[in-house]
Amino acid sequence: MIAVILTAAVALLHLCFMYLEMIAWTRPLGRRVFGTTAEFAGASKALAANQGLYNGFLVAGLLWGLYLGPDGFAIRAFFLGCVVVAGLFGAATVSRRILYVQALPAVAALIALLAGW
Repeated sequence: MIAVILTAAVALLHLCFMYLEMIAWTRPLGRRVFGTTAEFAGASKALAANQGLYNGFLVAGLLWGLYLGPDGFAIRAFFLGCVVVAGLFGAATVSRRILYVQALPAVAALIALLAGW
């Protein structure tokens, strides 16, 4: 049950990331969260939306795995692993904060899943 809750939390986080990148990127909330200027946000809107779409795919995969219950174990493990890799890459190339916001929650969910919690 802990793995289900943590996986759902990771999916919810990525739904929020998707919203911020696809919808709120050029708005005050998006610019504040990502620390961008209006000019940069406008110029990078398409790239951010593309990144948001990829976060949406992570949400879809995690929810698919949750929907399948015990039969979705491999799907959840795969998509949580993808989130961990994305978080590590983001932490290495963009901001260390991504390690804590994206990678660590997914690591916790993956550990809980593998431990059968």
